[in-house]
Amino acid sequence: MAWFRSKKDDAGAPARKVVIAEGLWIKCESCKDIVYRAEVERSGRVCPKCRYPFRITARERIAMLADEGAFEEQDGSLQSLDPLGFKDTKRYRDRLKSAQDKTGLREAVVCGVARIGGWPTVLCVFDFDFMGGSMASVVGEKLTRAIELAVQKRLPVIIVSASGGARMQEGILSLMQMAKTSAALERLASERLPYLSVLTDPTTGGVTASFAMLGDVILAEPRALIGFAGPRVIAETIRQPLPEGFQRSEFLLEHGQVDLVVERRDLKDTVRRILAFFADRPALPV
Repeated sequence: MAWFRSKKDDAGAPARKVVIAEGLWIKCESCKDIVYRAEVERSGRVCPKCRYPFRITARERIAMLADEGAFEEQDGSLQSLDPLGFKDTKRYRDRLKSAQDKTGLREAVVCGVARIGGWPTVLCVFDFDFMGGSMASVVGEKLTRAIELAVQKRLPVIIVSASGGARMQEGILSLMQMAKTSAALERLASERLPYLSVLTDPTTGGVTASFAMLGDVILAEPRALIGFAGPRVIAETIRQPLPEGFQRSEFLLEHGQVDLVVERRDLKDTVRRILAFFADRPALPV
């Protein structure tokens, strides 16, 4: 008597093993459901069940916002050095090289001139995959140059933030970018040119404490974490429970710290209409 036998299909041939390709499914960080990756991609990297916007790269964001073929990058070759010769568990210069290889970028922000719904603008987009979108001296320099270019060309500025704050491997040099970028935006304001700040998940630390919250209009994606220190640090400091949804976009909207919470699919059209408002002309047709 046989203790085992091979599995066969109805025709008598051995059954074929079913192989499920890796990467077909992805876990939503918000609702914790496992969702089909293709559905997520079709909806603009948004969970089809709870509408939570997944983090995306700077290049993906630019493709979603800017008109096709209408983005011209500026200062793309600038990259950070290692002024302090910093080393913790890894040398800073090695961390930079690793981030550059991972993202294909030279630094954590991509800046350039674009058109959005036909309206010319200076567009700057952070990439959280590059060392947590941290603000280094070169990041501050690129933002400042972009703002100065906007003043020169008489264009509005849009900055899409996704950052863990200042890059402490550069010490005080990174912290000084808060003042540098804020001063550049003051020059933009004195020229009566608009600045739109778009906050995505997460926008924290020195970025929040400077240019991210200085917009004439501040937009945010749904459920984005926005604040200076994280909620865990705050709760441990004040030793009190925090309100539900604390530091999320919707909480900030209720308390007057952002102007609009906008679904990713509606962001380009919303920005287009705001640019038309500042130009004091009807919005261009889509």
